[in-house]
Amino acid sequence: MSGFVTRQQVIFVDDDDALRAATVQSLELADIDVRAFADAATALAEIAEDFTGAVVTDIRMPRLDGLEFFARIRAVDSEIPVILITGHADVPMAIGALKSGAFDFLAKPFATDHLIAAVRKALDTRRLVLDNRMLRAAAETSVDSPLTGDSPVMAQLRATIQQVARADIDVLVEGETGTGKELAALLLHRKGPRSGRPFVAVDCGALPEQLAEVELFGHDRGAPGYGPIAREGRIEQAHRGTLFLDGIDTMPLTIQAKLLRVVEERKVQPIGASEARAVDLRIIASSRRDLQLSVQAGEFREDLFYRLNVVRIRMPPLRDRKSDIPQLFAAFAEEAASKLGVVDFSIGDAALAHLIEHDWPGNVRELRNFAYGEILGVELPAIDAGVTVPSLPERVAQFEAQAIRDALVAANGDIAATLAYLRIPRKTLYDKIARHGIAPKTYRK
Repeated sequence: MSGFVTRQQVIFVDDDDALRAATVQSLELADIDVRAFADAATALAEIAEDFTGAVVTDIRMPRLDGLEFFARIRAVDSEIPVILITGHADVPMAIGALKSGAFDFLAKPFATDHLIAAVRKALDTRRLVLDNRMLRAAAETSVDSPLTGDSPVMAQLRATIQQVARADIDVLVEGETGTGKELAALLLHRKGPRSGRPFVAVDCGALPEQLAEVELFGHDRGAPGYGPIAREGRIEQAHRGTLFLDGIDTMPLTIQAKLLRVVEERKVQPIGASEARAVDLRIIASSRRDLQLSVQAGEFREDLFYRLNVVRIRMPPLRDRKSDIPQLFAAFAEEAASKLGVVDFSIGDAALAHLIEHDWPGNVRELRNFAYGEILGVELPAIDAGVTVPSLPERVAQFEAQAIRDALVAANGDIAATLAYLRIPRKTLYDKIARHGIAPKTYRK
């Protein structure tokens, strides 16, 4: 699920053409994605509850003014950050709007660096809000689905996550792309004592080296080159909660050195600050490869590795738990059908055969994408009145039972040969044989 917020955009609204053009240029030069509008009504049509960014709007505008625009945005989502631009005469109105939930206001004429600092803080706040919404939504729905499965390795993994979560200690989660490392981090947070507190995710691979330090550590007010408004880094945003460093194996060595103090002392020193500040957080880091090998290759700091490696959880690739594939596919296909509004569908034999024969290098993520693709490309069968169509789990179970019968036929009923053909554990085969009511001895010649 690195379904965490990555792309954010600022909506800027002002009926002054010259100011609008100049502001857009300033924000773009600061590497901030921005869309400009001359009137609030047009901008409002672009704002929905899933809007990932922030809004900057003038107060004095014809027809729909900034305060009414702000009120309508709050009706859509009260946690979308809105920064108001005001003339000196309107400052009391802006202060009143702050009490009603506005994020900030800027009095004209405002300094460009002041605007950029306020916008970045608003975007950080919005990202944190959406990350935590995603966490709550995952907690209330099928958050465990990618960890579904009857295989012994998955039963052990779920038990380990449950146990480690309660311990409130740092964790290193390793596994190939698509194995569910992000989900494991969410579960460790949700099932632990910090549940309900901030869960701050940082995609280390998406951080340019020149921006990584300020993104993680923030900067103090008046820090040279950073403007008059302090910026809280992602580490401080995780105070009292969990900091998830996704893909820490991609973090530059220079940033690893600065991170070491945070891990060792639980202190963070923003750029330009005279002293470090204490932070109370749990750190969960993920890596696509064995970090010990990265240490040996000189690509990861040994001291940081040993600090993070309090507990290590290994996410198994899908090829090591093929017996779980039908159950996982059924869950993902039902999810896809629900989201896409598909009332009934059928999965062809070729797709079902692909489930068993494919090695799934992209792991659970690839399987989920495959399920969505099958639902999107499905041709709906005609349904006769009064005819009950089997559900997807029933169809997958039918295919699984037939695959076991075919393997038994090919192996002349020999269990060892059947296990080699299906590549599943002995206990799993016996469980499935019992579930489907299959008698292996009837397949012996």
